[in-house]
Amino acid sequence: MKLAHRVVAAAVCATVALVSQQALAQAKKVRIGLAVANLQADFFNQIKQSVEASGKTRGVEIITVDAKGDAALQAGQIKDLLARKIDALIYIPAGASAAGLPVKAARAAKIPVVTVDRNPPDAPGDTFIATDSVAAARTLGDYVVKMTGGKGSVGIIQGQLGTTPEMDRDKGFNEALAKAPGLTVVAKQASQTWLQDEGFKIAQGMLQSNPRITVLFGRADALALGAAQAVKVANLDHKVLVVGFDGDIGGLKAVKNGVLAATMTQRTQAMGRLSLDAALDLLAGKKLPPLQLQ
Repeated sequence: MKLAHRVVAAAVCATVALVSQQALAQAKKVRIGLAVANLQADFFNQIKQSVEASGKTRGVEIITVDAKGDAALQAGQIKDLLARKIDALIYIPAGASAAGLPVKAARAAKIPVVTVDRNPPDAPGDTFIATDSVAAARTLGDYVVKMTGGKGSVGIIQGQLGTTPEMDRDKGFNEALAKAPGLTVVAKQASQTWLQDEGFKIAQGMLQSNPRITVLFGRADALALGAAQAVKVANLDHKVLVVGFDGDIGGLKAVKNGVLAATMTQRTQAMGRLSLDAALDLLAGKKLPPLQLQ
């Protein structure tokens, strides 16, 4: 009986929260800026689609801008959004360098900021929504250890250095590999775009320098797909285990088709909905936790 009461109470609280958000949106046409790092990436596209669909349901105007991976361009876009008098900002930084400046500018304008996937360490958002990439990358690393018997040479195609997902995935994967001293990282190189063509070029260079590589980890599915393509054209005399991260459409299809050995999925649609919920809650004066993991 007590459990039933708790369930009902939770449902009532959720309904009250949704009603308050809708009331806020209806009382005034709420305008929320959505600054996306790079819409060429399916991961960010999924978040964008979720935010916009959720905004349409709630009667909230979403103004989306695409930085195309350019942090300087994104800073200008956010400056423009602030000039257009947005009520809140959902921000996915395009890079690590100067990522905190847009948050500081929004704070100066008294605009609440929800950061997603990446969080500037010098100026974090009012709340940060992300996957637990440390735990996920550790799980992926455990899979690699199991599939290789804990032996082999590893090449890692990193994301943008200094970004939250790159640092967290590095930490988790390293924790897993620490249990298998027979798995050695022999090559590691950063990407600037997280995209497939760059993954191909980096992996190709790694395989030419270290032809005995037996594992390639692309920190994003697109990077892993590029790595798998490089393995295919290299015509090696041994199998290379290629793994990715994100669980985007291309990555999941590649796992199904045997192109990738594994990927770690992220709840992108849920992240998008939660980011809009968080923006509306902040506008309503609600105190939110600094970190919300999905």
